Amino acid sequence: MAKAVLVVDMLRGFLEEGYSLFVGSRARRIIPNIQLLLEREISQGSKIFFICDHHDPDDLEFRMFPPHCIAGTAEAEVIPELAKYPGEIIPKKRYSGFFGTRLAEKLKQLKPEKVIICGVLTNICVMHTAANARNRDYEVEVPVDCVASSDEAAHHFALEHMEKVLGARLTSVGPGPLKPSKFEPSAAVLSGDTSDIYFIRTLEILRRERLNPVVTMEIFCNRGGILCGMEEVKALLSRVLPEESEVWALDEGEPIARKEIVLRITAPYQSFAVYETAYLGMLAHCSGWATAARECVDVARGVPVISFGARHIHPAVAGVMDYSAIIGGCASGSSVAGARLAGVEPAGTMPHALIITMGDTVKATLAFDKYMPPGVPRVSLVDTFKDEVEESLRVAGALGEKLQSVRLDTPLERGRVTPDLVKEVRAKMDIAGYRWVKIFVSGGLNPERIKQFLDEGAPVDGFGVGSYISAAEPIDFKADIHAIDGKPIAKRGRLPGITPNPKLKCIM
Repeated sequence: MAKAVLVVDMLRGFLEEGYSLFVGSRARRIIPNIQLLLEREISQGSKIFFICDHHDPDDLEFRMFPPHCIAGTAEAEVIPELAKYPGEIIPKKRYSGFFGTRLAEKLKQLKPEKVIICGVLTNICVMHTAANARNRDYEVEVPVDCVASSDEAAHHFALEHMEKVLGARLTSVGPGPLKPSKFEPSAAVLSGDTSDIYFIRTLEILRRERLNPVVTMEIFCNRGGILCGMEEVKALLSRVLPEESEVWALDEGEPIARKEIVLRITAPYQSFAVYETAYLGMLAHCSGWATAARECVDVARGVPVISFGARHIHPAVAGVMDYSAIIGGCASGSSVAGARLAGVEPAGTMPHALIITMGDTVKATLAFDKYMPPGVPRVSLVDTFKDEVEESLRVAGALGEKLQSVRLDTPLERGRVTPDLVKEVRAKMDIAGYRWVKIFVSGGLNPERIKQFLDEGAPVDGFGVGSYISAAEPIDFKADIHAIDGKPIAKRGRLPGITPNPKLKCIM
């Protein structure tokens, strides 16, 4: 048997600031929980009904409450965060979703095994709808983290009444605590040593003035790309924000547009004032690296791309750079730290230094095979002492079927790797019977060169990209206060109040 989910009054008039009956920030915190509920129930075949206030301009209810959710106005619309879910709209003019509507008829046809009720306000429309459902002998379930009210005492009274008097079952569907992060904020970040000095001075002034308002800070980007660094930002915020804080964010790796809100923090300002420099920097550099990686991956047409840029940046951030490249689509990175953060195996072949030290490419490749674990791919670098084709044939003859790939990394002084060179190596290897050996190309690669190889039909099996990713321009992120103690505010040129973005998810 099916289940029915009644989403009560999750409308812009109740859930967005600026309207006369805005329920408050507590109500907005139930949005992600309702999203989880709907996703779960839709996957199980449940029927969704949006029970929506739909008043006439002269509705008698306005003698008790300010005019709200008048039919045809924006107030009467389902909030954008939930409007994307498939469901049937049931307009109502009174507290109960059953009074004067077709809901009873719809449920009679559906014959649900259970009716799940969520939304606002707990003590008014939710409770009256629950009462009418119970009076029709439906089994009723109310997820306590999917209902809210502007009156906390009334909210708890209504929950108790629905459970002990009406016989509804109280449940919970909300997300658990944040998963442990692989990113641990450094002592320098936590102490504020990496912050701009004016934030340190601002905090000192606010402390002396005993000012610590609850602010809503919104973070947006100056150009589109791939969002990265959010997991590190979460790790920082989870360490410094008090429990009553609220954080909404986009997912790691999500495409972002210019000026899109990627992060919204509502918390006492002193708790995170000095960390603005840090979290903006995390997002800026990581998103820049991830975006550059995605540019390479997008033109590679499914050919794996490996991040080889760790040597071009400071070792303190080499792992984060490789992690960002992997978030951007790279199959792996060369640094141990970056691969660990991304949960993959690091990728690499052998350096010219090993070959030069041992005096011969074949000798070095045989030593690599002798001492490296079986799970490490046998990839030989074939441009050190002899012609690339000759060295490829020599190492293939020495290693046989153990050889997985050869890597071409011809330096700029010798004309770099070209599509014709790749074609020649492939042809000669095939003629010699080494068809299983793949060809990996590295050295000064960027999207244009990757595209050239593939446009000209060069049979490349993998690309190693270094400085194009590691030297990528950061994506600038900016942070603006948009509300203080719930009151919309903004500097000139920016719009006061919360900026809607249905893609945001509540993470704290």
